[in-house]
Amino acid sequence: MPTYISLLNWTQDGIRKVKDSPKRLDAGKKAFKKLGVEFKAFYMTMGRYDMVCVLEAPDSRSAAKAILSLAAEGNISSETLTAFTEDEYRKIIGSM
Repeated sequence: MPTYISLLNWTQDGIRKVKDSPKRLDAGKKAFKKLGVEFKAFYMTMGRYDMVCVLEAPDSRSAAKAILSLAAEGNISSETLTAFTEDEYRKIIGSM
């Protein structure tokens, strides 16, 4: 399955309710699972982004639907990247 890396920031509403963030993460994981999207890793980070999630999804549409559904709740904003494994990277570069 394709891998996606989501870079997340709390919105003003999200940081105001930061103590509820673990509950929102658990709910998000369950909602994503129903859409066929799996959380492979979650990190709270310091710097430009507040959180980083590594996700696997069947396709870009599924990943987009999951992330947009989460962002629509108003607690986070996101930037999502398609990620390639080292093997995929080597195949892509090798085919050039």
